[in-house]
Parts: sequence; structure tokens; C-alpha cells
Amino acid sequence: MSKKNKTLKDILDCILYENPSTQDEIAEKLGITRRYVTQLLQPLVKEGTVKRAYMIDLKVYEKLAESFGDYVPVSDSGYILVNDMLSNMAKHVQSQLQESFDAVQDYDENKANLALEMDYTTNNMVEKVRTSVETIVSINQHSELSKSMLYNEVAYDLERIGDYCGHIAKFVIEDVYEVDEVILKNLKKMHKTAQKMIRSAMLAFLEGKTNLKDDIMDFEESMHMLQNKSINIIATQMAENSFDEKERSNYFMYLFRVVKAFERIGDISIEIIDVAIEFHNNIPRSTTPRTFR
Repeated sequence: MSKKNKTLKDILDCILYENPSTQDEIAEKLGITRRYVTQLLQPLVKEGTVKRAYMIDLKVYEKLAESFGDYVPVSDSGYILVNDMLSNMAKHVQSQLQESFDAVQDYDENKANLALEMDYTTNNMVEKVRTSVETIVSINQHSELSKSMLYNEVAYDLERIGDYCGHIAKFVIEDVYEVDEVILKNLKKMHKTAQKMIRSAMLAFLEGKTNLKDDIMDFEESMHMLQNKSINIIATQMAENSFDEKERSNYFMYLFRVVKAFERIGDISIEIIDVAIEFHNNIPRSTTPRTFR
């Protein structure tokens, strides 16, 4: 493979696996100049192989990539590519959750804004999974449609977790009070539990570790206990404050939203492991999208 082709392959791999938003980001990740990235990508952008915001038309890419000696065709590799995409997406969402919680814990508006910006990448990732699954199904007519849709469902669930991370981050932007230590202690535990649930659920789907269901249900029970404890503390604090203080009332409302966001992240993790059990046990699934069922 020529040096130029190798660099082009590195750029395309970066787009597939690293989810860059700009050519500057691609250049920085690969240690090459932005001008060289533009030079190699421009013909592919013009012909539609690479779309801006950086997505690749896998069907066209498969033809192009035949010149890459170590390339494995999408139709032969099955869903290895999509598994990698979901794995990267899960890590990104967990980083987004960490950034959101750090924003609340440190009462840092810059961290909150960064967490919200990370959601654009999350949304881009779910779109890449969706289009990749559609392409693979069209290339390989033997793909099981109902099973293929489960990949999209997990990506959609991770996107929903990203949305709830946004709810947590917005607390810092929309409110004027820091979280007091009593509530923050509970939120720390909820955050730690949520991270464990996401990690376990994705291990179940990506690696078939469906025996983690019992662990996740234990985490879910802990999450509900922490939620109830937090709500009781907030209710007590509300009773001790005047409802005439609008800013204080808003503080409690936004704080309830943060507690609920952690609880919903736990619920979504349960949904992911249920999908994992369906997937790995080959349980038949309706091909109607969840939003229409």
C-alpha cells in the first residue's frame, strides 16, 4: 500500500472510529497537517463517499477500500464495525456523564457547557450506527432484520442517556445555588451507580455477558433507594424554605430533575441489558421501531 493510500485509510478509520467533528480534529489525531487532510478528503466529499459532519457511505467505501490490502469487506466482517462504534459511543456517553456530574459537583459552568457540547458528538454517533446498520443490511441480504435493529435500539438508548446527562449539566447553567453537601453526597453515589449500570449493560450487549443482569438489578434497587432518600431530603429542605423565594423554588425544581435524570439513566441501562438478552438468546423481536410500538 502506498504512503498516500495508508494515510487515506488512517483518515477514513479515524472518521469511522473516532467520530471527529472537523478536519482540524482529524489532523490533530493523526499528527498530519489539515491541508493534507483536505487534499485527500476533498475528492471523496465531492463524490459523496464522505459526508460532512464526518460520515462515510459504507457501500461506496467498500469499493474504494478494495485497494487497501488489509481491508475486510463490510459484508464479510458483519457487525464488528458497528460493535466498535457502540463501544466508542458508550465510552463517550460515560465521559459525558462524568463531565456533567463534575460540573454539578464543582459548580463549574465551563464544564457544564462542555458536557452539553459533547451531546452533539453523541447525536452524530447514533446517526453513524443507524446508517451503518442500514448499509450492512443492504450489502448482506442474509442479515436478520429484527436482530439488526437491536443495534439501532442500543444506540438510541445511549443517545437518551446523553440527553439525561444534559439535564444534569443544565442544573449549573440554569440555577444560582450550589448543591449542599447532604444532597451532593447522595448524588455522588447515584453517579457512581449509574456509571456501573451503563458499563455492565454494554458488556452484556457487546460481549454477551448477560449474567450481569442480576448485578444490574441490584444496582437498580440501590438507585431507587438513593432516589427516595434524595427526594425526602429535598422535600424537607423545601418545607423549611419560603415558597415566595422564586430562585430557591427553582433550585429545588432543577435539583429534582437531576435526581430523576440519574434514576432514568439506571432504567435505560436495564432496557439495554434486556435487549442484550434478546440479542444473544435469539429471541424473536418485532421489526416495528420501539417509538411506534
